[in-house]
Amino acid sequence: MSGLPALVVTADERHGVTVAARDLATATEAATGRPLATPAAALTSADPPERAHLHFTDRLWASSPEEAAALVERIAGRTALTVTLHDVPQASDGPRNRPRRTDCYARVAAAARGVVVNSRHEAAHLAEAGIVPRALGVVPLPVAPAPPASRRLHDHPDVAVLGFFYPGKGHAEVVEALAPGARMTVLGGPSAGHEEDLRAFTEQAAARGVTVDVTGFVPEEDLIARCRSAAVPVVAHRHFSASGSLATWIAAGRRPLVADGRYTREMAELRPGTVRLVDPDRLGVAIAEALADPDSTWLAADAVTRPHLDDTAAAYLRWWTGDIAW
Repeated sequence: MSGLPALVVTADERHGVTVAARDLATATEAATGRPLATPAAALTSADPPERAHLHFTDRLWASSPEEAAALVERIAGRTALTVTLHDVPQASDGPRNRPRRTDCYARVAAAARGVVVNSRHEAAHLAEAGIVPRALGVVPLPVAPAPPASRRLHDHPDVAVLGFFYPGKGHAEVVEALAPGARMTVLGGPSAGHEEDLRAFTEQAAARGVTVDVTGFVPEEDLIARCRSAAVPVVAHRHFSASGSLATWIAAGRRPLVADGRYTREMAELRPGTVRLVDPDRLGVAIAEALADPDSTWLAADAVTRPHLDDTAAAYLRWWTGDIAW
């Protein structure tokens, strides 16, 4: 396979997009036997790679959508780029930020030789925004199943939401669905700039009689164990792009409750038996049923967890060598 791109890994090791980029680079190197991972700083060095693939969300690359788009355009003037778009713009960005982010993503897509998104749902978002890349690939986020472990009995069962806290992530919907006296766990800390939102959220939950435990950032080596320690996993975003949190729950052997919608129906079709689709208006009922039937929150033996990381690497390799006019 000649002419593969350098696989760019950004510096923020805690960011989910950095983790996705690093994991893809590791799996692709294993599949090809070639060193491909490269730090993002190489793109702006005096000797940039001839070809590169980067994972893009505007907040990871610059402090504003405009600056992020301009940076990628400058890079594309020196290096032939393909890009995986994460956090695709949508209604939850709000009336001020959505147009700015949409313009940013349109500029990045125009600068790239090809674009990958992680779901048909995200591809539809691009089409709805009038963004038409030169080449478009759809490669779902992978699941990397952890070795099986014994299931835990809970003296004080909790309902857990995984990932950075920010408005719209589903935490508020979960609290509204819980009865007084319930416990909720935020498996993560606040996203940058949302510290005050998290403080206000915990106070509002307490006023409803719901205790909220915030773990703060969970190191990668502890993440699977923490996912397995929760009584009921829930993924209740108002507006999905793609969900690394959902893939992590499945990797831990869990079958989370997920809010029914276009993206989650796509994931239920892709990985049968790995999620329980829930009408958002019936989330409280579904949580109560899950607490009464703990086995329902774990994957059954016939659940389909693929595509795994090696499948993802293979899909990218086919795309780079077959669809891209370098």
